[in-house]
Amino acid sequence: MPTLYHHPMSSSSRFVRLILTEYGYQTELIEEQTWEKRRDFLALNPAGTLPVYVDDSMRALCGASVISEYLDETHGVLKRDRRLLAEDPFQRAEIRRLTEWFMQKMEQDVTRPLSRERVFKLQMTAEQGGGAPDSKVMRMARGNIRQHMKYLSWLAGSRQWLAGERLSYADLAAAASVSVLDYLGEIDWTESPVAKEWYQRLKSRPSFRPILAERVRGVTPVSHYADLDF
Repeated sequence: MPTLYHHPMSSSSRFVRLILTEYGYQTELIEEQTWEKRRDFLALNPAGTLPVYVDDSMRALCGASVISEYLDETHGVLKRDRRLLAEDPFQRAEIRRLTEWFMQKMEQDVTRPLSRERVFKLQMTAEQGGGAPDSKVMRMARGNIRQHMKYLSWLAGSRQWLAGERLSYADLAAAASVSVLDYLGEIDWTESPVAKEWYQRLKSRPSFRPILAERVRGVTPVSHYADLDF
């Protein structure tokens, strides 16, 4: 069985997990603490980043964008109306643009700093960079949330799905990032009712159930996290 090295609070890991589940492919999940810099993991991915997908032939694919493109070319192309990356070149470009927005820009502005300060540093030793959260970093990240949620709301309000008429990688990438922030209670949903309605649709999909059922050691999710009608 293929293996996915991941962390429950890694949005890029969640993105790949959603793709795999939407396509109906099972993988063995191995939780990786990247700050431990395990030799065996670095042998798979010298960059030491998540996610890493290892296929049945023990070939490693590193990074969400690389894995998602591979899954489209090997599995998605066979799914017809369930394909998560459109066949039209312009539509594919739009899906890629939005996927990059949520997996890179939102990750850099919001998701990664909050995850690191509120979750990862609690699991690290002092030598690994752990310790008390940096209030300045969290304040800056929280200041960026509203703008990203406004953009998400605009996309959700002007299209059936974020990139067009069908569910796509763009929706899964956005939902992966939003779900991490929602776990931490960082989103004020009263300010984003349109985005909330879109997210409720995503949370109700079977592919989301394993993610909503997970809990991170030492960090309790917000009370509505697994509630489909929050």
